Amino acid sequence: MIGKLWCKLMRTFIAIDIDDENLVTRIIEIERTLKASGAHLKLVEPENLHITLKFLGEIDPKDLDIILDVVRKYSQEEHPFEIKLKGIGAFPSMKAPRVVWIGIDKNREKIISLATKISEALEKLGFRKEEREFHPHITIARVKRFNASLKNFINANQDIEIGEYYVRSIRIKKSTLTPHGPIYTTLSEIPLPEK
Repeated sequence: MIGKLWCKLMRTFIAIDIDDENLVTRIIEIERTLKASGAHLKLVEPENLHITLKFLGEIDPKDLDIILDVVRKYSQEEHPFEIKLKGIGAFPSMKAPRVVWIGIDKNREKIISLATKISEALEKLGFRKEEREFHPHITIARVKRFNASLKNFINANQDIEIGEYYVRSIRIKKSTLTPHGPIYTTLSEIPLPEK
């Protein structure tokens, strides 16, 4: 139809970015060790390290304000808090790792509560329902082909303490897929209110 506006959908998600320089450096060291295992991996770039609270998929840009309202509402219920990054694990299992992640220890329940509230509110508004149980983590590598060395490293570091991070905001991100990997752009940042 002539004159009809074409609206380009955006691939989006809600996240807590991990951008502390010292912590990112520590994660890069772990990624290098993973790479040295000889497994065929796609490492997550330092600027893309994050905890996904809700993956929204392809959305209409006009729905961004609705998402912002929901995130603002529930972020106002939480003050800035510290989390501890601890343990290396894998999805779907240690026997056949496809994704390597770093776990969250301290205040893990705060992240689960926040993610659950946001997710349930958005689902009531018609956004996609998450089928899998929410497990807060930071993806650090995607595994194309694994070997015994990689599995041994993951098993040996299930309780490794990596560092602390202070959560001060939630971001709505756009993901642009490219042949070299995704490019993440912050569409909006919602600060947690100070006490």
